[in-house]
Amino acid sequence: MDDWIDYYDSTHTIYVSKLHRDVHFRVIANDILEYVPSPDAVVLDYSCGEALFAAQVAAACQKLILAEPAPGVRGRLTARFGPNPKIAVSSLDDLQQLSNGSVDLAVMISVAQYMTPAELDRAFALMRRVLKPGGRLVVGDILRPEVGAAADVTALLKLAAKNGFLSDALWGLARTALSDYWQLRQSIGLQRYSATDMIAKLNAAGFTASLAKTNVGYNPARMTFVATAGT
Repeated sequence: MDDWIDYYDSTHTIYVSKLHRDVHFRVIANDILEYVPSPDAVVLDYSCGEALFAAQVAAACQKLILAEPAPGVRGRLTARFGPNPKIAVSSLDDLQQLSNGSVDLAVMISVAQYMTPAELDRAFALMRRVLKPGGRLVVGDILRPEVGAAADVTALLKLAAKNGFLSDALWGLARTALSDYWQLRQSIGLQRYSATDMIAKLNAAGFTASLAKTNVGYNPARMTFVATAGT
């Protein structure tokens, strides 16, 4: 995961424009809101990225923990949300200090593909520890083994056409094809899971898991899983 952390902490071209970045994070925030169980909930967003619309999620819960491994991104989160008393910014290492059963909802959106299976197992074990009995873990944007990069391109172009940045998307795809992102994607690869394999992985970590009807985010070719912590 370290190489991907370095990439997202650099001046990258994964977003074709500021509008693309804004739409991306707005869609994710709106989808996360659907899972917030109550205004009293403590919510953990694991490897949250820029989380531009975290304030909207925080408004719907008691506390929102934004955990981000990239130091530069984490600094921007602190600058952006520092004045908000309902938002706490932390590193992934800081999560070890969370008390057992202190979180109602944890989300990991578009994260698993960058982690080795062993790293993901450790993250699931941490989520299992910090979640309350009956608390939920939402693991979103999981890549299917049979779905390739063409599906990602199609989803981006549909999002761009709907939100008015199609021209930027076309130019951005051309730039990204020559960027460090595709070099990393080809050299390191992205982890992919079938629904059966991901459910088995979550069950092994102590969750009862199922495939959600819709994916968190704008790419319908990817999957989201909802896992409930046991007693």
